[in-house]
Amino acid sequence: MEDVNLANPAGMPPMVRIEALHKRYGALEVLRGVDLNVQSGEVVCIIGASGSGKTTLLRCVNFLEPYHQGRIWVDGTLVGYRESGGHLMPAPEREVARLRAETAMVFQGFNLFPHMTALRNVAFGPIKVRKTPKQQAMIRAQELLERVGLGTKADSYPAQLSGGQQQRVAIARAMAMDPKVMLFDEVTSALDPELVGEVLAVMKRLADDHGVTMMVVTHEMQFAREAASRVVFMDGGVVVEQGPPEQVLGDPRSARLRAFLSRYIAP
Repeated sequence: MEDVNLANPAGMPPMVRIEALHKRYGALEVLRGVDLNVQSGEVVCIIGASGSGKTTLLRCVNFLEPYHQGRIWVDGTLVGYRESGGHLMPAPEREVARLRAETAMVFQGFNLFPHMTALRNVAFGPIKVRKTPKQQAMIRAQELLERVGLGTKADSYPAQLSGGQQQRVAIARAMAMDPKVMLFDEVTSALDPELVGEVLAVMKRLADDHGVTMMVVTHEMQFAREAASRVVFMDGGVVVEQGPPEQVLGDPRSARLRAFLSRYIAP
């Protein structure tokens, strides 16, 4: 489906620009020509069945996965490659690492360092990658823990925190890098149902109060309805339909999307 630039009436350059993106695993083509723009401050929720290419798309944006065809730019910088004469050459690892710091990803698993307190987990990236002075990084980490409602848990280790609390620390850790884009990959799927709401509330607050640019792979349709600027439906490695939440979730145009939503939204 053509990316109709629904969220950019003023013609501003997108924060994330994806053109004709293809990704294969052997003979299996997981992404089959994805076109998508994400504007600064926009929250784009990506929905679709398992195997539709959603997570792979995020991993390509963060360049955890190299792509085989097409282009991705973040804030005007080509992701993962340098272009010469129309051909792509792998970018040096230092450039890739710098870009990953600009596109912080929060995973299903929390991936916290078990031997570090919540505070040290959040401060680690800025100290190690950004070379931020330790005291400055620790002050900022405490502020971020308070922003996600965990100011009193700074000295707790991951094993002492609930799953929802660990995921909120992971979000604070991603924010500590001051990324241009935050990527969320089914961040509530590993949580017990009673813990899902606290994580989604933090994400919605970030979107509402802080204007963070987000790409969110989710199966939480209520969150998509309330927090998304735009909902993108993927199926079979392509973007099938996209638009405002009330349109995509309330008045789907394609039979594929209607069939998908019938599993999540009661008539």
